[in-house]
Amino acid sequence: MALRPDNSSDLLIDGKLVPGSRGAFDIVNPATEAVIGQAADAGPDDLDAAIEAARRAFDTTDWSRDHTFRATCLRQLRDALLAHADEFKALATEEIGAPSFLTGGPQFQGPAEDLGYFADLAENYGWTKDLGEAKPMGIPNVREVRYEGAGVVGAITPWNFPHQINFAKIGPALAAGCTVVLKPAPDTPWAAALVGKVIAEETDFPPGVVNIVTSSDHALGEQLVRDPRVDIISFTGSTATGRKVMAAASETLTKVFLELGGKSAFIVLDDADLAGACSMAAFSVVTHAGQGCAITTRLLVPRAKLDEAIAATRDAMAGLRADDPSKPGTICGPLISAVQRDRVEGYIKLAVDEGGTIECGGGRPAGKDKGFFVEPTLISGLDNSARVAQEEIFGPVLVIIAHDGDDDAIRIANDSPYGLSGMVYGSDEDRINHVVNSVRTGTMGVNGGIWYAADVPFGGYKASGIGREMGVAGFEEYLESKAVARPA
Repeated sequence: MALRPDNSSDLLIDGKLVPGSRGAFDIVNPATEAVIGQAADAGPDDLDAAIEAARRAFDTTDWSRDHTFRATCLRQLRDALLAHADEFKALATEEIGAPSFLTGGPQFQGPAEDLGYFADLAENYGWTKDLGEAKPMGIPNVREVRYEGAGVVGAITPWNFPHQINFAKIGPALAAGCTVVLKPAPDTPWAAALVGKVIAEETDFPPGVVNIVTSSDHALGEQLVRDPRVDIISFTGSTATGRKVMAAASETLTKVFLELGGKSAFIVLDDADLAGACSMAAFSVVTHAGQGCAITTRLLVPRAKLDEAIAATRDAMAGLRADDPSKPGTICGPLISAVQRDRVEGYIKLAVDEGGTIECGGGRPAGKDKGFFVEPTLISGLDNSARVAQEEIFGPVLVIIAHDGDDDAIRIANDSPYGLSGMVYGSDEDRINHVVNSVRTGTMGVNGGIWYAADVPFGGYKASGIGREMGVAGFEEYLESKAVARPA
């Protein structure tokens, strides 16, 4: 089976591949600005049919109770996706603008393989828990807790790492016994729609268990959130949109999982390898053009070493120029769209207006007349109160800020509405642990440590979200517990 023989895709609704009621919309390659194909454009009636199918599949079939069958279906999906790995990897570069080196990791290969982890959870999770005997009101009872799939999941996903986020939602939701309606971002519809084609043609998922609805209309997300037939909304995106999702879901008391924005700090202690830390900070912020919520975009360095750190970071960024994502060795590809490029350029101008200095980058790369590219950019001369140090930019832009010791670095790191991720570089374990224990954030790396994996819960403090994705904690987001008692 070829994934896109006619450069188009369909919706997956109730087990069938169907066209969108609004026709189709164009998909643009962000590195060339060329139209590469079309995706089905769903309207309100299409989404309504998808929700109805998911509701019916959950309420009237054994899907939620047959753990072994769910595991089998998830492994079928994993194997089928990996059989098409070359096609999906090429697609990730073409549709998302992802540098090709990332497609062997979080832009496809890793998340596809991770479906096996969730299949294992479906089979091996402790679906009942014995609470033993108690005597409420003097009457002996034996008690247990049973865990069940929570129902219909409405999953709304962004464009930056669509395979990773799509699979991080549908994998645990399906393993838990839920049914799913997935609405991907309009910028990257194929990343979801072609998974729907694989599900329909190469797996045994029953009709209605997985529904994938692509649309150019952002308003369909609100329709999904407000529908009373949906039991959980799992949303990844901006904090501003997350607040709207939470407010809309409150009308039906729908449970929400929110994975939102970040402005994470990369803390360099005065006993660290400064050059190595600055090089890692530069590499991190330009990877995939900085389009990642957990990327460390504030570099906090000892004040006495500020000039040295600026020079080291500037030198590292000079070797990481924005380029064709299909070219081997490219780290920084394009931004996803002209809208996002304009947003990033607006923040760079704002930094200058606020009194900052552009140490390198700051514009569009020479020779790139097509594509949504922005040069890797380093900004100095601002403190943590500046908007470019407080707001999520989602581009290859790093703000370097001086600190006056470990506790001051912790203060600056925590002086943010967000709390998603972070990094600390140093030599003294006690000082490192003091930083790790004091920064209020959901994940932390130490000296380049990588926390991302299928079994690691991911999520944030404060305005970075509610709940956890991945790991057992992420799986349990899609469960309800039922306490059962009977006379002893």
